Amino acid sequence: MERRKPLPPFTRETAEQKVRMAENSWNSRDPIAVSIAYTEDSRWRNRAEFLQGRAAIQAFLARKWAHELEYRLIKGLWAYRENRIAVCFQYEYHDDSNNWYRAYGNENWEFTENGLMHRREASINEMPIRLSERKFFWELGPRPEDHPGLDSLTS
Repeated sequence: MERRKPLPPFTRETAEQKVRMAENSWNSRDPIAVSIAYTEDSRWRNRAEFLQGRAAIQAFLARKWAHELEYRLIKGLWAYRENRIAVCFQYEYHDDSNNWYRAYGNENWEFTENGLMHRREASINEMPIRLSERKFFWELGPRPEDHPGLDSLTS
């Protein structure tokens, strides 16, 4: 059986660890690496799109990152209880015409006892931003440990 630590029930420390692990994984922009954190039959709602299973997740993420260039994400723990975690997040990207965007969202996660995410519900809004309004400037990949989290950033 696949296991992905930390395992539920979550403490504040393990919930924060799980959130940062997810953030780092998504910042890799590798659909296969991201998808292994989810159960084979994981169910997603991403905005108005409904997905089920790792193959659908991988296809969705490949489409997403083919369009959302120079994607950089920060997630923050909002709440946790037993096998559930709620997060807030922001990410920035540009399209192929070099128009920049910032997305704001919330996710609710539900995990199995072996630490894989079985359910993900995401609500996301985005807005165009000017290049001068960007906040996420680290090299592509995981956010550096000394870069501010969401609590330190203004909208």
